[in-house]
Amino acid sequence: MTLSQRMQTLTGGGSDGWDVFIKARKMIAAGTPVTELTIGEHDIRTAAPILQDMHRSAMGGHTGYAMVPGTDALRDMVAERTTARTGVHTTRDNVLITPGGQAALFAAHAAACDPGDTALYLDPYYATYPGTIRGVSAVPQAIITRAEDAFQPRAADIDARASGARSLLINSPNNPTGTVYSRATLEGIAQVCMDHDLWLISDEVYDTQVWEGAHLSPRALPDMAALTLVVGSMSKSHAMTGSRCGWIVGPEEVIGHLITFATHTTYGVPGFIQDASVFALGQGPAFEAEVAAPFLRRRAIAQRVLGSRNTIGMIPAQGAMYLMLDIRATGLTGDDFANALLDHHHIAVMPGESFGQAAAGHVRVAMTIDDAAFEQALRTLADFAEARARAA
Repeated sequence: MTLSQRMQTLTGGGSDGWDVFIKARKMIAAGTPVTELTIGEHDIRTAAPILQDMHRSAMGGHTGYAMVPGTDALRDMVAERTTARTGVHTTRDNVLITPGGQAALFAAHAAACDPGDTALYLDPYYATYPGTIRGVSAVPQAIITRAEDAFQPRAADIDARASGARSLLINSPNNPTGTVYSRATLEGIAQVCMDHDLWLISDEVYDTQVWEGAHLSPRALPDMAALTLVVGSMSKSHAMTGSRCGWIVGPEEVIGHLITFATHTTYGVPGFIQDASVFALGQGPAFEAEVAAPFLRRRAIAQRVLGSRNTIGMIPAQGAMYLMLDIRATGLTGDDFANALLDHHHIAVMPGESFGQAAAGHVRVAMTIDDAAFEQALRTLADFAEARARAA
């Protein structure tokens, strides 16, 4: 029996980008202590009151099938939050609850693209993006952003590739770069989408982690609500990564079709997870700021530790829980640097090449361990980079 081409080509015939992460996990399983700075997993757990509410809901019987679009209470809460944060009037009819942001990304591309359609995305990118596009049998096409622009995309570059495409996927605050797209950047992107009739799929799961400037959802720009599908999640804002609760916000007609799609794919999110998400969202912005605070603090540590180092260049970390570090002065690729750092010092970081061509010669560092250990790991990383640069 032969598998479908869709399944056989999800990674485009190469690595899925997780090799160093898997290597580190194998080392840990074998008993080797590893300082993990790889994935975006909070070092705090989901807050006890959220788990207690989840428990109350489950014990109260909300363990059966939930309504496929999501509970009215959660859809209303997401709609109210969206209205408050963007100024765009949003109702439950604009919201579909999904099993995490990844399922939302898949559904959004299924809505925007037919098999064989071109779907654009920006490089560097979160590692699942091209595979998600291939998963709906669309054709992924990367648009390179530049380190010298702090990875702010240029509208002209997108415009040059937009003819005949059906969608554009963006992510701000950005994983892996930490870049927060400026209003001018987003206005340029919006104009390209309107000029070329592109669906804009906006991954905004890091919208509570902004250290410089302000988050702007492109759905809030003039005439863009009709063209934009926004992906959100409880994972990063409320440290609920394992709960798998996300959403899509978009035009009512599109959401109606996506509800039908969900009926035939995920069939909803457990009710007790949704009830806990209502409780969590009800804690308001102060709680979201509390969850985000460690990353802002560690960003300041990184600026202090790396600011005086000549070998490591730090892309301005304006948001999200990551640092993108330029290690090209070492003469190593990101892959070689990450593997050598893991082998010699048992510190695991992600190679820039895991996130595309534009991040080659960089590594991504997740700010996801306690402050003292994070500072020590950065100092060791910087010392290692300087030694390699001298030897180059």
